[in-house]
Formats: sequence, C-alpha cells, structure tokens
Amino acid sequence: MDSNAAAILPTHAGDDLHRRRRRRCCCVCCLLAALLIGVTLLVLFLTVLRVRDPTTRLVSSRVIGFSPGPPGPELQFNLTMLLTVGVHNPNRASFSYESGSAELRYRGVLVGVAGVEPGRIPSRGDGTMELMMTVLSGSFGAELPQLVRDMEAGAVPLDAGARVPGKVGLLGGVIKLPAVAYSDCHVIFGVPEMKVRSQVCHDHTKL
Repeated sequence: MDSNAAAILPTHAGDDLHRRRRRRCCCVCCLLAALLIGVTLLVLFLTVLRVRDPTTRLVSSRVIGFSPGPPGPELQFNLTMLLTVGVHNPNRASFSYESGSAELRYRGVLVGVAGVEPGRIPSRGDGTMELMMTVLSGSFGAELPQLVRDMEAGAVPLDAGARVPGKVGLLGGVIKLPAVAYSDCHVIFGVPEMKVRSQVCHDHTKL
C-alpha cells in the first residue's frame, strides 16, 4: 500500500509542474503578443497614419455676375464670383467633408461669405471645391475709397479663410476620426485681367 502511494506521488508532482510551466508559457506568450500589438499600433500611428496638413491653392476665379448700384456720389455694386479651390491630400487617409464656410476680407473688413458644398478628397489624391461668393460694395464701409484707389492701381489685396469640418477615414474607412480643415490665404487680385496674381496660403488640420 505504501509502495503504491509512493509511486503515485511523483506522478502528481510532475503533472503540477507541467501545468505551471504551461501557464507560465501562456502568460509569456500573451505578454509578447500584447507588446507586439502595442508596438505595431505605435509604429502605425507614427508613420502610416500620421495626419499631415493638406495643401490648397486657388485654381481659378471667375466673375459670373456684376450689377452696378444706383448712380450717386459713392460707388456701389454687387459682385458674384465663382472660386475653384484645388486640394491635395498627402495622407493615407481620405477626408470626407461636410458643408463648410469661407470668408473674404478686405483690409480686415468682412466683405463676402461663401458656402462650401460637401465632398470627398481621396487618400493621397486631389480634389476640388467650388465656392460661390457674393461681394457687396456696401460691406466695405469706410474702406470703400481705399478700394477705389487699389482698383485704379490695378491690384486689390484680399484675405480668404475657410473652415471645413469632416471625417478622416483610416484603414480603408474602417476607422473614422472627426477633423476640421482650416485654410487662410492672402491673395492679390489683378483688376485689369480679373484674375489672381499671387497667393500665399497656410493650412492646418485639427483632429
């Protein structure tokens, strides 16, 4: 009886040792797997998924409507312009945007507002936005005489700003993060040719 018990005890001890080693191995494998997943996600977000600012440029501007005001001592008019803005998205993520807004300022005075229609810019691709902006001479206020002098000189300085909310699509659109794209441009508008002579834009995206 004692000899049989003695023979059985080492077997149970061996089984317990084997189970402990197997549990320890499973814990180590789980820790390694978690570490690898964490490092992979970190590298992914620091490289592939790192959001970089898009770039914008004014592709074209056309005057599609002009109506002079009633005759009088002050110059009055309503001017409607169609602006086409090109956008380059350098990221591996697409940008689907909702209705946004744009403002036009002359020497710090708000003189025009335009709406931005919803759209989508593909990952590492290009797209365009069209804005229809109406400029009222009455908005210039005290700056109207200076506007006349700038028009006579042939160059009108303008500042345009846009705010476009949307979503950044990662991993083929599986993950979507809310984002807002901002753009501020200083533009010199040539009066004789009615086109943009020069522009300097600053863009950034806020997640």
